[in-house]
Amino acid sequence: EVQLVESGGGLVQPGGSLRLSCAASGFTFSAYPMNWVRQAPGKGIEWVSHITDSGRLTHYADSVKGRFTIFAVFAENTLYLQMNELKIEDTGVYYCSLDPRGLTRGQGTQVTVSS
Repeated sequence: EVQLVESGGGLVQPGGSLRLSCAASGFTFSAYPMNWVRQAPGKGIEWVSHITDSGRLTHYADSVKGRFTIFAVFAENTLYLQMNELKIEDTGVYYCSLDPRGLTRGQGTQVTVSS
């Protein structure tokens, strides 16, 4: 059974940083590309970032490019999202997902950016 467990969210001021983690189990983590998606209050799922199964290639939504970094530690079966220069509009629930639409996602971790 695929399990994705996100953690690392919290309350941070604008300009601050957070690192999100996603512990993966129940499948061969290194064999699948992975994604981070998010959902702002009252809005739909938004794709944030993607990493290939090799970890060599990464892609980002324009809204986070240059501020967020996705990476994976295959030995730990863990996906990360380093978020810097956070903005109020980054507020939402963040999920790791096997697909870019968030259909196979975990329970999520709340990120709140507020002064």
